[in-house]
Amino acid sequence: MKTIVTLLFLGLFMVSCNSSKPSTMMASNVNNKEQDTVRIVNDSLEYEILIIEPGFNSWLASTAKPEGYYSQEYMEARNRQYVLEWNQRVMQPLRYNSKLYEAPIDYQPHIDYGYEVNYMLYNYFIYFQLTYKQRLGPFTPRI
Repeated sequence: MKTIVTLLFLGLFMVSCNSSKPSTMMASNVNNKEQDTVRIVNDSLEYEILIIEPGFNSWLASTAKPEGYYSQEYMEARNRQYVLEWNQRVMQPLRYNSKLYEAPIDYQPHIDYGYEVNYMLYNYFIYFQLTYKQRLGPFTPRI
């Protein structure tokens, strides 16, 4: 069975009604959206992670700790807690903003997703918490 973890958060872009906007501006927005998509696929484990979040790639490159800074075990432990809280919030759309928590994350603690997946997911959770001023667990999100 294929597991798909999808985090779709498309920021609301303020668009003017001005019809004389140059087409280069529109192309720039399309390129930014493509640049802000992170896709990780592993066919042998049958999983896919898709993160669409404006600003995440640039934040990852400029602000996040580099790969190797945190151990895989550390990130797995945090990811388990963050996913648990995330999924609880998805199930309570009247209590939590359903535009922030759109879909549950199928993250199985007994599966070794590898370092890259845990790194991306962990950093996405940190980015999400800092950007949207959310707290997904007892820990203050840190960089």
